[in-house]
Amino acid sequence: MEYRNLGTSGLKVPVLCLGAMTFGEVDDKSFMHKVGCDDKTSFAIMSRALERGAGFIDTADVYGPDGSSERIVGNWMAETKNRDRVVLATKFRFRMGEGPNSTGASRYRIVRTVEESLRRLKTDRIDLYQIHMQDIDTPEEETLRALDDLVHAGKVLYLGASNYAAYRLTDSQWISKAEHLHRFVALQMQYSLMVRELEREHVPVCKKFGLGILPWSPLASGFLSGKYAKDQPPPAGVRLEKWKERFADYDSERGWRTIDAVKAIAKEKESTPSAISLAWLLAKPAVTSVIFGARSLEQLDDNLAAADVKLTDEDVKRLDDASALKLGYPYDFLGNIQKRW
Repeated sequence: MEYRNLGTSGLKVPVLCLGAMTFGEVDDKSFMHKVGCDDKTSFAIMSRALERGAGFIDTADVYGPDGSSERIVGNWMAETKNRDRVVLATKFRFRMGEGPNSTGASRYRIVRTVEESLRRLKTDRIDLYQIHMQDIDTPEEETLRALDDLVHAGKVLYLGASNYAAYRLTDSQWISKAEHLHRFVALQMQYSLMVRELEREHVPVCKKFGLGILPWSPLASGFLSGKYAKDQPPPAGVRLEKWKERFADYDSERGWRTIDAVKAIAKEKESTPSAISLAWLLAKPAVTSVIFGARSLEQLDDNLAAADVKLTDEDVKRLDDASALKLGYPYDFLGNIQKRW
């Protein structure tokens, strides 16, 4: 398993990160959208991932009822005594409980969410603590100062962001620099062959400020797994069978053109569509580690195969061209003028 520095920090992480959103039983209020696996299966998945070198686990306080995903990860680390072999990441921001201060990224809330996560995870520190989404109701400086205090206290080692607008991320980095605060070193965002909007502004921002990108939903909710066929309904039991609007977004000329290219390269390399799709992300600038989920050992092994796939520049270009995204204004205008002038 290849390791890379997380952005420009000194922390090294494997290029594949195990997402724990599917760990634990689910209910109607679950953030996990009724997609989960039991404790025993979750334990087996984490142990196998660690054996294969993917000792990087990402969870969040809202995954599962009352933080059940964090509890499962914490119980597994305690039972197997693997805490020091794992880079542990979790997130805060979304609602946990009732009342006006049970959501958001205020100092008042952060000092509570970190303690609650530490308790569930049965650990004395969180290696990468991430705000799950920007909070427009809280000044960015307030959030950053509270997080900086956690680093100084040793409860958190590195800071990251997720689901941020590019302008807010840029503002955050400049505040941290001007106020001498610990800054975000990672950005977790949706990124895949089907969702490439990140390339307009976020990728350049991350390259400029040295943030490592951690893509989530790298298989576009399973669309890139090779299970789907043009002019055919989604197979029974898959996520996109339930998420019809999302499937409709991918059920397009661009989507099937992309799938065809992925399958062709997978056949040439005697690999799988999932592995090829993940490997494409690992070939993109600023990407440090790709977050993937698994509800079974079979899914885990299929995704881990991406670490052994080596795409050529021509392979990447074929996938780039097949999944090309219309940049829209002003990006296409700027690009055309730049070429001419």
